[in-house]
Amino acid sequence: MAQERGSAMTTAALVLLMVLIGHSEFARAATYTVGGTGGWTFNTAGWPRGKSFRAGDTLVFNYGSGAHNVVAVNKAGYQSCRTPKGSKVFTSGKDQIKLAKGQNYFICNYPQHCESGMKIAVSAA
Repeated sequence: MAQERGSAMTTAALVLLMVLIGHSEFARAATYTVGGTGGWTFNTAGWPRGKSFRAGDTLVFNYGSGAHNVVAVNKAGYQSCRTPKGSKVFTSGKDQIKLAKGQNYFICNYPQHCESGMKIAVSAA
């Protein structure tokens, strides 16, 4: 009987440890407002400089809905300011996008917006 109680306590301790580890992973995820207080606008391309991003972090894009959008693109789309077929387009004005591991590219595909620096490239570890 005492051995069963010890085994149950060990199991409970392991479950608790796993829950705590799981929560610590979520606790490490950060939220960043793209462009800071200015939001997602022109000349935002340099905004990621000096910041460390991790997979699972959330980028918040604040902008006037109907005035801009956010398009998740590949490297070629980022470099050319063109929207590849099948790209995900966000239009809410308060878009929240989780970063994937590796390179993440975003542009506004309204005419001349990307060319005016309304694009970011973010590397997530």
